[in-house]
Amino acid sequence: MHQAFYRKWRPQTFDDVYGQEHITSVLRYEAEHGAFSHAYLFCGSRGTGKTTCAKILAKVVNCEHPVNGNPCGVCEACRAIDSGAATDVLEMDAASNNGVDNIRDIRDEVAYAPSALKYRVYIIDEVHMLSTSAFNALLKTLEEPPEHVVFILATTELQKLPATIISRCQRFDFRRISTENLMKRLRYIAEQEHLELDEEAARMLARLAQGGMRDAISLLELCAGTNRPITPEIVNETVGVTGRDAMFRTVDAIANSDYETLFGQIEEIVRSSKDIAVFWQDLIGIYRDMLVVKTTANAANYLDLTDHEIGQITEAAARFRKETLLYHCKLLEDALFSMQKANAVKRIVAELTLVRMCDETLGSTQEALLSRVAKLEDRVSMSEVPRVRRVSEPNEMQQTISIPAKTVAAESVAEAPRQAPREPIPQEKRILRPMRQWMEVVERVTVKNAMAAAFLKNAQAYTTENGGVLLRFGNEFSRDMAFRNGGKDDLRGAVSTILRRDLPDELLQTEIGTVSERDALDEIIEAADEP
Repeated sequence: MHQAFYRKWRPQTFDDVYGQEHITSVLRYEAEHGAFSHAYLFCGSRGTGKTTCAKILAKVVNCEHPVNGNPCGVCEACRAIDSGAATDVLEMDAASNNGVDNIRDIRDEVAYAPSALKYRVYIIDEVHMLSTSAFNALLKTLEEPPEHVVFILATTELQKLPATIISRCQRFDFRRISTENLMKRLRYIAEQEHLELDEEAARMLARLAQGGMRDAISLLELCAGTNRPITPEIVNETVGVTGRDAMFRTVDAIANSDYETLFGQIEEIVRSSKDIAVFWQDLIGIYRDMLVVKTTANAANYLDLTDHEIGQITEAAARFRKETLLYHCKLLEDALFSMQKANAVKRIVAELTLVRMCDETLGSTQEALLSRVAKLEDRVSMSEVPRVRRVSEPNEMQQTISIPAKTVAAESVAEAPRQAPREPIPQEKRILRPMRQWMEVVERVTVKNAMAAAFLKNAQAYTTENGGVLLRFGNEFSRDMAFRNGGKDDLRGAVSTILRRDLPDELLQTEIGTVSERDALDEIIEAADEP
């Protein structure tokens, strides 16, 4: 009967365990000196060797002739445990045996001496799945078990264990295995199985495993099923991943807003029956690498990449601002969650998200706004956009805002002549600056005259170089309605309060023309230009 690679090549001694030397060295020392703990807690992500080390530990505590802290593998106890015939070594899956009755059975059994071995060993896998009552039943036995009993608890979710359980165990944290260690093990297995494994293919498999040895070996066996030399192309074809070159083409298309390429990329994935979610996870990985390059001085220390790949990532990251990368990561993460929902149409989710990534104006989130501001800052630093300065600053170049009148030129609201009227400034020479406090003015008018405020809200306000205020309405009707029933006086009072100075009638001007929409980005830009 065929045996899966990860079972066939499961380590039999601590020396065979890859990437967990900080744990195996301690366990070997305890085995050499016979100083075993009564309870062990192995925690870490999947496929990092928790159950493997538990089985080896169960053998070494019962081994008749241990060798340098490792089980000999040839004594009667070792052979019985390997074959599963040892009744004194009990392995329980807490995911399916999580009730209090299961723990009570263990509590009753520990009172009896082992039938054949030196120690009775209980391996409880996925221990975090035990119920609260089961944990309570385990507490006392776990704290003071008989001398002939050893508990080994394994979990992938340490945070779900009660602190009372953790404090009664000798805890070991299993780390994710490095890519180099995974590749070393894969090359060894491939050699023993007479498989032709390409170096780059081994690296791809190790990365896909994300630090898990079992996943890496399972992927190797999957690729070996093609009965062909295992190359990067075979890995892409078998596992359904997209090559790095294709991923960089996608990133390049996003930077260039090349919708044709992006839709073509999704079409190719769908046509080749690959999983879009896998492609999406690879894209998230590329963005993570770009963010590391963008935010750290020594990115190579945090990237598991070759020098050539680091060069590619650096070149791609140079095309984005840090704020844009954060915005894109947020979109990618939200899209991945959406793809994982039931009945989700992954293709539509992916295409809509890629379109949003190409155009920040389609997003209203804080991340999208920051990305837009960052791009504007780049343009300002390169003198592509003139900055707006305060009117009071001498010898400063100010932005001239030309507002073409549609039907009527600027006119004074006040009909009665005033003393010493100021000369009107020609429209083509005036310098206007958007009034940032306009919405505050409208809110004050609303308290006294809600109807007038409703029409003022849709107008645009500018301050002029002579200290006046120019209001631009979309049509004459809106202007007349805004000034009816004392609306003009209410407006003058609100503006005077906000500007902290009196606003004479002749300095309150109106204009009829097209009113453009303003968004939060405009307000942020104006605020940034204020000292």
